[in-house]
Amino acid sequence: MPERTLVQAVRDALYEEMEREDRVCVLGQDVGLKGGVFKATEGLQLRFGANRVMDMPLAESSIAAVAQGLALEGFRPVAEMQFADYSYPAFNQIVNEIAKVRYRSNGDFSCPLVIRAPTGGGVRGALYHSQSPEAFYCHVPGLKVVLPSTPADAKGLLKAAIRDPDPVIFLEPKKLYRAERQDLAEGDAALLPLGSAAVVRQGRDLTAITYGYMRAVTMQAAARLSTDGIEVEVIDLRTLRPWDVESCVHSIQKTGRVAVVYEANRTGGFGAEIAAELAERCFASLDAPVSRIASPDVPAMPFSPALEHAFMLNPDKVADGLRRVARY
Repeated sequence: MPERTLVQAVRDALYEEMEREDRVCVLGQDVGLKGGVFKATEGLQLRFGANRVMDMPLAESSIAAVAQGLALEGFRPVAEMQFADYSYPAFNQIVNEIAKVRYRSNGDFSCPLVIRAPTGGGVRGALYHSQSPEAFYCHVPGLKVVLPSTPADAKGLLKAAIRDPDPVIFLEPKKLYRAERQDLAEGDAALLPLGSAAVVRQGRDLTAITYGYMRAVTMQAAARLSTDGIEVEVIDLRTLRPWDVESCVHSIQKTGRVAVVYEANRTGGFGAEIAAELAERCFASLDAPVSRIASPDVPAMPFSPALEHAFMLNPDKVADGLRRVARY
């Protein structure tokens, strides 16, 4: 298959799964002939028809509710929220209904659906198009949360999410939609298991745990530290719930130091949960406190380019944070 961007990888995953299984359907705002705001569903309605690629009203709670109904009737719906920020009107449906189907039915019913949403900043999206809400959904038992950072990961994890028997929140870093290209496997060869992290850079001095857009930023920062003789091991979680604790613990036992890098606000971000878990599990292996490198506690992403730059993490900021941990 020719090299594909992340957004094309998402489209390929949807196409292959819809070809493989008639029960897979797509719904959301403008997902039909328009192909979605970012063109992730472009061409799907022409191929599969309006009964399987359904344009929905501007009502996120209804999109989530219809997806749940379809899932309970035996379909495999993939619901798109135009931006992760827009999922909040559907929060009650997702948290109080979708996430609890298996538990409240004592396992008699499942709710196999995926909710896709572009997440994160760096594209001049300002207040309502730039938020990183993964921590909200990671807090909820019954939901799985996925946040890929490469085209291959996006395709493999989305295919796995569609086949999963439980609801999956699938967050796509919009900053990475067209940032790089990769050769992609086809069919089952592309599948990746949920809950498995990837060690994307080997190192001996410090472990950096990250996900989403911050993988690319952290990799650049690690390359800069390498010129100073500091070798950073970088772990991309890929799945946040469940997350691969054991891979992180194994790395920390080797390096003795760890920093968690995440794009969301520092306070209450999912990185804080990672830091707490690793502080408990790895206390005897740590030579320095567990550190968080995150965005400031500003209510929302600014629109001004200068302020957006000040808000967003970049390789310089992450390198400074990693260097402090390495030299603690």
